[in-house]
Amino acid sequence: MKSQMAKKIARIIFIAASIGSLAFVPWILLKAWILPLPDSIQEQLEEGLGYGFEGIVVYVDRGGEAPEFYAAGLKDRTLKTPANPHDLFKIASVSKLYVAVAVAKLVHAERLSLDKTLAEYFPELAGRIAYADQITLRMMVQHRSGIPNFTDFPEFWSDPPANSEETLEIVLDQPANFKPGEDYGYSNTNYLIIRQLIEQTVGYDHFQFIKEEILVPLNLENTFGSLSEVDMDRVMSGYYVGEEEDFKTQEAGMLATAEDLGKFIRALNDGSVFAEGEQEIYSSIYEYEHTGLVVGYQTIAKYHEEIDTVVIQFTNVTDFQGYNWNLSEIIYGRVVKIIKRAMDT
Repeated sequence: MKSQMAKKIARIIFIAASIGSLAFVPWILLKAWILPLPDSIQEQLEEGLGYGFEGIVVYVDRGGEAPEFYAAGLKDRTLKTPANPHDLFKIASVSKLYVAVAVAKLVHAERLSLDKTLAEYFPELAGRIAYADQITLRMMVQHRSGIPNFTDFPEFWSDPPANSEETLEIVLDQPANFKPGEDYGYSNTNYLIIRQLIEQTVGYDHFQFIKEEILVPLNLENTFGSLSEVDMDRVMSGYYVGEEEDFKTQEAGMLATAEDLGKFIRALNDGSVFAEGEQEIYSSIYEYEHTGLVVGYQTIAKYHEEIDTVVIQFTNVTDFQGYNWNLSEIIYGRVVKIIKRAMDT
């Protein structure tokens, strides 16, 4: 039986298309963009609350300086708990960075090959995924496989799958979006399969491998693979525009504090997460920054080389129509401008 929370999410996804741009109007984006920059990051976050966010968290790591923590608004609007920059947040697709690092490590150890095909790794999928005999691991990591994205199918939302096997079933026997290597198409299915491949290769849970190879060496003690591993009181609440429901109990993969995520992004970019020879492999297959979006949670995680600064931002309201995401990106961009302005003075 599917959970009531899952059914609630399904209903939200389906009604979203009908309400569309009625939730917000474009002038809000314009206003957020053109207003004069506040004097401080904290003021910018307070201003951002006026655009519909319940809570905003920002972590700033300027090279060689003590990290800075900022928070505005609420962690939990029912309890009126203030946002805490040290709470856990669902980082969604940012987890792909950790998975890609794991792949680079296994390739360097010659336990995986980037040029081996999906059909070679999973023979049982040869007749179920189009071009499985031509899709390489490299293509899956780079989203150039053409495998359909399971979140693009209505049944993923109307009847949410209970596990990764059921999730994969959604795309089996479906036509490819394009021939392997001929285009780019972001697909969560690629990384679902890659996670399964890591587990097949190492013989245990993929997150345990990430923990052993990435988290423990970097002393990242506030990064977790699922809600089952954490104290729920530490998790920031997540909301959807127009809904009272708190979505924090819905499983969505990895969680981390802003500081842990920031330390990882720093280590990814300065190479300290890699052993000798691994970074060259990683650089050839994936990127060094990422964003994440799941119901109730938006993450932006980037390193800004020109100012040697990592900036992480969490916002805990989504709408799946794009306005909240655009507003989050505008706020993030203004935070970075404030940091640069301070460095220039």
